[in-house]
Amino acid sequence: MSDVRMAITVALLDAMESFGVQLDRSFFVVERPTRIEHGEFSSNIAMVAASKLGEKPRSLAEKICAYMTENPVKYQQRLEIAGPGFINFFLDFRYLHDGLAQVVTVGEDSFARSNMGSGARVQLEFCSANPTGPLHVGNGWWASYGDALARLLRRCGYDVSTEYYVNDTGGQIRRLGESLLARRAGREVEEEGYQGEYVKDLADLYEGPEDVVVAGKWAAERNLEAIRASLDKLGINFDVWYSQASIEESGAVEGIVSMLASRGLIIEEGARKVFLSTRFGDSRDRYLVKEGGDFTYLAGDIAYHYNKFVVRGFQRVIDIFGADHHGQVASLHAAMDALGIGSERLEILLGQMVSLLSGSDRLKFSKRKGNLIPLEDLVDEIGPSATRLLSLSTSIDRAALVDIEKVKAESMDNPVYYIQYAHARMASIERVRDRLGIVMPDFSRIDLSLLVHPRELALLRELMVLPEVVEEAGAQREPYKIANWLKEFSGLFHSFYHDCYVISDAVEMELTYARLCLVAGCKIGIRVALSLLGVEPLEQM
Repeated sequence: MSDVRMAITVALLDAMESFGVQLDRSFFVVERPTRIEHGEFSSNIAMVAASKLGEKPRSLAEKICAYMTENPVKYQQRLEIAGPGFINFFLDFRYLHDGLAQVVTVGEDSFARSNMGSGARVQLEFCSANPTGPLHVGNGWWASYGDALARLLRRCGYDVSTEYYVNDTGGQIRRLGESLLARRAGREVEEEGYQGEYVKDLADLYEGPEDVVVAGKWAAERNLEAIRASLDKLGINFDVWYSQASIEESGAVEGIVSMLASRGLIIEEGARKVFLSTRFGDSRDRYLVKEGGDFTYLAGDIAYHYNKFVVRGFQRVIDIFGADHHGQVASLHAAMDALGIGSERLEILLGQMVSLLSGSDRLKFSKRKGNLIPLEDLVDEIGPSATRLLSLSTSIDRAALVDIEKVKAESMDNPVYYIQYAHARMASIERVRDRLGIVMPDFSRIDLSLLVHPRELALLRELMVLPEVVEEAGAQREPYKIANWLKEFSGLFHSFYHDCYVISDAVEMELTYARLCLVAGCKIGIRVALSLLGVEPLEQM
């Protein structure tokens, strides 16, 4: 699809050059119309370029069509001018048949793979929930997003390293220790402490000293083990688990403050030290050292990001935070500019809130109050694939409401079931082929031109667009576009399955061969897309 689009784009540029006008490709679009009766592709070039020749758009469109009729692109069948000057391109179906042949030939490993990233080193940090409690749905919902984005970027040619930043030091660890020791002693936990039942369970196991730091670190280690187990159930494994304490203990935080001070970007207010971040676009200056001499969380975070870029040499860093961390964005960008790294190399994506709907109840989450729903429980109830698909069905910047009962239903109204059933149907067709002993002839002898049914052509068009969807989803950091493609593609396959028998006494064998190739290509496409989301392709349901 992208090759055909590019051929049309180049032909249009050549046409304009023959009229004495040189255009940049970004000046106009060549896109797929929403309605197939408007052609395979459409362009607005005559609309946007007419003024350069002092002509009306429709007149220029006629000249372009005349040029392209004399100099047709491959597969060109006819051209049509619509409205005030849009040019619609109608192509021979061979471009779809040739595309299918290519998909089947290159296979699952190579189809929809891009070199857009050119091997650039990217570090992707996500999830990173504080180890002050188990991973719950509220703070673990976007774990699948981070993992899917890593898969997408790797498919697009980036060298990606995933990382979980373990916040294993500071006031939160002391509060966790205080809460644990209070539980062990039978006292009430303070309002700012951690109230969850998991704290009582940990207190029953703790045999250490009455030291809030020791107790807090012990509890954090147990919680981190539980977090790893929850992520493992989703099939998510990080390349690196990076300790915040290691940053502080190495002296890196003190080094960053000294570095900023040497650049005249720190002022002192008594024992406190303030970073003049407003010089780099922040809304206010930020404290890096508190009155008592402790470093702020921001100071450690700046040192951590300096380590990512300068020490470990990543060319780009992507952080995925919850929406409650929006206040950190401007400060971190300011720090990267202040350190000479460049804020444009740091992307910070914010995931919005998720709510679960079970029956008529809307469930909320709070780790400190203890009314959390462990992510592991949700995975156990609806399965890892369903959990992943649900969390990847909407853009990260939109709040999500998930109806648990709908997801558990085995019906076509369930989007997860709808997608996985499409793959299961493809697999069932191939099982019937094998059971009947149908041996496929050499690929060169299969007549793909027989695939002309509207259901077949619609399915082929959607299959051919997957490489572009993958590149777009990777470039825009939007895995949900893969989920959207899966829904659309699955719907088209279900329609094909009902209307176009593949193996039947009523179907000529030559057409059966062609349709089996179509099913094979579809299976490659859907498996690629499912793998990008980390979803298991089911062979039967």
